[in-house]
Amino acid sequence: MIRFEGVSKHFAGAPGPAVDRLDLTIPEGTTCVLIGPSGCGKSTTLRLVNRLIEPDAGRITLGGHDVAAVDPIALRRGIGYVLQGIGLFPHRSVARNVATVPELLGWPKTRIAARVDAMLDLVGLDPALYRDRRPDALSGGQRQRVGVARALAADPPVILMDEPFGAVDPVARGRLQAEIGTILKRLSKTVLIVTHDIDEAMLMGDRVVLMRAGRVVQADAPQALLAAPADPFVASFVGEDRALRRLALLTVSETAEPGTAADAPEIADTATLRDALSMMLAGGRTRLAVAGPAGPHVVTLDAVRRAGAVGKREA
Repeated sequence: MIRFEGVSKHFAGAPGPAVDRLDLTIPEGTTCVLIGPSGCGKSTTLRLVNRLIEPDAGRITLGGHDVAAVDPIALRRGIGYVLQGIGLFPHRSVARNVATVPELLGWPKTRIAARVDAMLDLVGLDPALYRDRRPDALSGGQRQRVGVARALAADPPVILMDEPFGAVDPVARGRLQAEIGTILKRLSKTVLIVTHDIDEAMLMGDRVVLMRAGRVVQADAPQALLAAPADPFVASFVGEDRALRRLALLTVSETAEPGTAADAPEIADTATLRDALSMMLAGGRTRLAVAGPAGPHVVTLDAVRRAGAVGKREA
């Protein structure tokens, strides 16, 4: 668990605090995404966790332990860190990059070699093909996978990700977001992500925290934040197309109803409702046949509309 208790940070010369009396709890095993406009304090908040920046006031705890009482070097070796620029050592092989923290921790060579191969396999890189390559021989997406493998190599309970996919091309980005997000959830890591990409936040986060001027404006599950923005600022930030973003978080199986649709196009029950809406609009249909283990089902345009409905949070 990561907990911020009344945390503040003010940089010299700045008109106001970068982080202002922040109270925030990130439960163990969950992924929390910080979003907000430039200068809102999200990157500062992340860097306070591993003491790359020290707070002026308040307390930050990891697993109940005050990070201020832990040696910074030891603290950082126990936290996985993924950067936007990836930060691989260019003169080292992929294997040596992944092995960075285990080597610093003094692991035996045989254990390190086995862990490197396991981590490369985990992020979808065949160890036999990639172990001995240098970073400059990899694509942007492959380098980012190596960066994630390096962050996971020593099996830290906490992972920090600062604009993790910002340097990856748009085609690879969506696939990486989905795959890496699935891996982190499967490993039950406590993850704090900073991003400016709203779709990335909604896809990867169990909880999304929108910040403004160093404070939390709204912290909610992705669907709740999209369905009921707390105020006009939140509604404006998540965009007028938030209904479509909400549909991208829901699967067809969640709204499918028993029934048949003669001659209707078929869609998998694992597809998103956004995919279903797109198929309906493209074909001029109001219902689709659903393919899945539950037997004959349909998804209707009315059901998609209801699922995507958004509004204002009740007082």
